[in-house]
Amino acid sequence: MVYPKYPDSFWSFSHILWFKGKKASFPPLGLLTVASMLPRDWEIKLVDLNVEVLTNATILWADMVFISAMIVQENSAMEVVARAKALGKIVVVGGPLFTSHPEKFEIIDHLVLNEAEVTLPSFLTDLENSNPQHIYSDWTKPAITQTPIPMWSLINLSHYASMLLQYSRGCPFDCEFCDITTLFGRVPRVKTPEQMIGEFQSLFNTGYRGGLFLVDDNFYGNKLHVKKMLQLLIPWQKEHNYPFQLLTEVSINLADDDEMLNLMREANFYNVFVGIESPNVATLVSFGKVQNLGRSLVDSIRKIQNHGLQVMGGFIVGGDDDNPHTIFAQQLNFIQEAGIPVAMVGKLIALRMTHLWHRMKKEGRLLREDVSTNTDPTNFSTVMGNDVLERGYRELLTTLFSSKNYYERLHTLLEHYRPSFKSKTTVADIFAFLHSIWRIGIFSRDNFRYWHLLIKAWFKNRRAVSVLVTDAIYLLHFRKEARAVCRAK
Repeated sequence: MVYPKYPDSFWSFSHILWFKGKKASFPPLGLLTVASMLPRDWEIKLVDLNVEVLTNATILWADMVFISAMIVQENSAMEVVARAKALGKIVVVGGPLFTSHPEKFEIIDHLVLNEAEVTLPSFLTDLENSNPQHIYSDWTKPAITQTPIPMWSLINLSHYASMLLQYSRGCPFDCEFCDITTLFGRVPRVKTPEQMIGEFQSLFNTGYRGGLFLVDDNFYGNKLHVKKMLQLLIPWQKEHNYPFQLLTEVSINLADDDEMLNLMREANFYNVFVGIESPNVATLVSFGKVQNLGRSLVDSIRKIQNHGLQVMGGFIVGGDDDNPHTIFAQQLNFIQEAGIPVAMVGKLIALRMTHLWHRMKKEGRLLREDVSTNTDPTNFSTVMGNDVLERGYRELLTTLFSSKNYYERLHTLLEHYRPSFKSKTTVADIFAFLHSIWRIGIFSRDNFRYWHLLIKAWFKNRRAVSVLVTDAIYLLHFRKEARAVCRAK
């Protein structure tokens, strides 16, 4: 099993992993889960190219090479395909990259697409009968109550900054630019509370302690069931002395649910990623972002922060209703006012199979089928003009991740963030703090801002100090990535 390399991006955090002595942000949860679905008598090795090198000897050891990849991993994935084929190996692939565009990959022996719970058993049966097909595709949305526990033994957990688990798949909202509902549906499918506690226990049994990202498309998507799960997780966390500090992805309507906010706080959540997209109401309407309408977005963010959850935000520029003269300043001003240090701003892109992709194709505005990341040039003709979008986007990134603006957001966050999460200080945490003192507190032009922030936090909101240190470290990565984007042609 091979997990391709991620390119450097805002999400990779590649420039700061050394602060904690880590090699990658997250492990390949998909491959670890698929490994548990394979026959028990198979010998399996997993090579994550984000933490180690794939040697020819390892390829030659195998009968088949399995690859799972996201769209941004395409270049690395195809390099692995070429190497494996050159060495005479059968290649089996799956994951969003191959599911979204299977006709591109005729060179590959077997494409096991969509969700593995549906298509993998058919492939394994045909393989056992010596009659495997080229493509296995089925858009059935399976129950995930039978999804097995990831095979943690295949990786070295110490290589990763955080671990991953999944509770649900799917999202009840159908935003125009998002491919989640196409891939996983609009009815969030959940694991049973007992099943999830088993997954938490399995990770606990490995000895891992620290950050744990629940990678649901929308953790709040099935609010009735998730509350039942949290009511079991809360006593489990307490009984095990809160081994995991949790973060996840949610929609902004979480702010309307005090019960859910309190449950998440008691379960030891400290951070949520929210798709805010834009302060421009017309743009939200055109995106079909109904959950963001009819509310003060800043007030909703404040409420989430007041309940002990830092908000990381996703933002988009380039929509048909974005005014090129005002949207970039609007985005900056909103992010500053809301106190969102980790603001992931991207250009609108038409992902294959989304409503936006179909509309751009129908309107003759699609420039190319493929796209890598939302920091690359967009793949359709924008109303504001693609050159205008590029210039405005680059200026926004430069301004957003200037030291002055970033630390202003940290101070705003400090005013409203009321963390209550419990954590054990790990060796990696100590390394990160000491490295931050050396790299930022001493040998950085941000040293005054760094110490001012931490001293203020120490006397005003001591529980927030560890989070603010992490956010200060993040700036080093964001600034490098912003510069790389602005230098790109």
